Amino acid sequence: MVNTLRHIAQHLYPYGTFTLPSSVPGRRGVVYLTFDDGPIPEVTPRVLEILDRYQVKATFFMVGENIDKHPDVFRRVVEAGHSVGNHTYNHLKGIRYSQTEYLANVQKCQEAISQSFNQSSNRPLFRPPYGKAWLWQRRALHRMGYRLIYWDVLTRDYDKSVTPDEMLAKIKRMTSPGSIINFHDSLKSNERMLAVLPHAIEWLQQQGYELLPL
Repeated sequence: MVNTLRHIAQHLYPYGTFTLPSSVPGRRGVVYLTFDDGPIPEVTPRVLEILDRYQVKATFFMVGENIDKHPDVFRRVVEAGHSVGNHTYNHLKGIRYSQTEYLANVQKCQEAISQSFNQSSNRPLFRPPYGKAWLWQRRALHRMGYRLIYWDVLTRDYDKSVTPDEMLAKIKRMTSPGSIINFHDSLKSNERMLAVLPHAIEWLQQQGYELLPL
């Protein structure tokens, strides 16, 4: 069932990546933790502390406006060795904007990232807020060199009706080698995400997964 859902998602969203190869040469099964919407001083440093405790690296899809507001938090993420991705400058839902407006907002975020972080050796990572962008927007971003990253395990940590226990159960049920797990280092997710994150990491490591940045 899980593989069927992934196949459907990949068909409906060309140019996007939902999972990655299930293994990396010389390594065991790999899983990728990702965090959207930061950096913010109330949450992101606490995520960094948890990741450091378990010696785990992750990927942060950042909002450009937050980078400009909190450059010190942004630098902490980069200096800790985590990957950084583009999440637009103003957290735009692509289907509400013209291609010109949307692409300009993405580029503005990339400029904010590039001021302090050199990604020249790799294709820049991009995740559309809400997972929503028109096909032609995604195609344009792909042609511009962006690597579009979605997820196959959505924790829904932003949803107050979802408990940490339910989030952890979903992670255990849906994760497989190559999974991309979606969290949020945002005020909306905050305590629920921070409550489940250590337990999720512990379980993943117990299963023999290696947690790597994208």
